[in-house]
Amino acid sequence: MGRPGFILQHVVDAYAVQNANPDSPLIAVVFGLIGLYLYVERKFSGRQVQEVHKKLGHTKRQWPKIHLPEDRGRMTALDVLAAPEGPQRDKAIHDWCESVWNAFRDNRRLVIALLDECQIA
Repeated sequence: MGRPGFILQHVVDAYAVQNANPDSPLIAVVFGLIGLYLYVERKFSGRQVQEVHKKLGHTKRQWPKIHLPEDRGRMTALDVLAAPEGPQRDKAIHDWCESVWNAFRDNRRLVIALLDECQIA
């Protein structure tokens, strides 16, 4: 996973969001959704997403409640691990992130509003 761009950040975000439940820490789910939005829609690298997470981490606030859909996306981490290492696995990571982001798309306005409020991105 030592490839440029720190792709592992996207794996962490997709896993946190896809496996979220009502008892999950809100900050983990919110940060994961922000990471997925920035990666899938804004084409941020994992490093750039990590920098946004750091900025947000300095903000003391009540994190908003997230809508947790029944359908969490057609792909899982197991699908990613089934792909051969290298470019094919990188593509599987992207496809997984896209799948999870699309499943949680009802939270899009909330994510954008939060980024605007914190003057990020």
